[in-house]
Amino acid sequence: MHDRPSPLLLSVLWIGIAILYVPILVLIAYSFNASALVSVWGGFSTSWYTALVHNDQVLDAAWLSLQVGVVVSSAAVVLGTLAAISLVRFTRFRGRLLLTGMVNAPLVMPEIVTGITQLLLFISMLHVMGWPHRGFLTICIAHIAFCTAYVTVTVQSRLYNVDRSLEEAAMDLGSGPVRAFLDTTLPAIMPALASSWLLSFTLSLDDLVISSFVSGPGASTLPMVIFSKVKLGVTPDINALASLIICAVGACVILAGVIMRRADRRRTLDMQLAER
Repeated sequence: MHDRPSPLLLSVLWIGIAILYVPILVLIAYSFNASALVSVWGGFSTSWYTALVHNDQVLDAAWLSLQVGVVVSSAAVVLGTLAAISLVRFTRFRGRLLLTGMVNAPLVMPEIVTGITQLLLFISMLHVMGWPHRGFLTICIAHIAFCTAYVTVTVQSRLYNVDRSLEEAAMDLGSGPVRAFLDTTLPAIMPALASSWLLSFTLSLDDLVISSFVSGPGASTLPMVIFSKVKLGVTPDINALASLIICAVGACVILAGVIMRRADRRRTLDMQLAER
């Protein structure tokens, strides 16, 4: 017999959901507001979405943020996975404690401190080597630095639960270490890699503080443009932009969930066939 949740527990749950999602629904509704005043409903209209399409500043910033997010997420997944494998598979090597500290430091360090240190680093490198100039590259480097930490922690926790004997069995059957890892361990940690990629993409797309320090002229990310506009007062076109971002992120989360569910079902089916 299944225990039914108490009414108090359900009430707390629904209150939490309402606090989180009702403002989002209100924002989406007001993105279709015909009035130029955010607090006054002037009727249904899609004019702000049309105005957003013709706003070159916002479109350029959005395109830059998407490029940075894809580059940062892909690089962070590769570097973070390698770091996680090193920490899980090699328990004793010189510098392991230092690597562990370096991985965990960005998780607890304030973003403003990270932004200042990155800015000082890039200024020093520019004086010494004449490279890099602040812009797309420096934003990517700074974002990779803190996103890698999140990937490492996520993949590391998944690797601890992976059965190492499958990889050893593959090597006994003639596969090399790399091929055995790709055939056995990589599919097992694929949900963690997908989650890490999405998390890194979200963190990069959302970052404002670090980007403000390391960006250069003509390299404004979407959060920077939104923040500069909000300082002058929220306008309906910002609501339209936020609504599009919410829909895009929601679609990506749903797609990732479907892919990971199919992968889990396929893995479960393979294990059942192997047991027969």
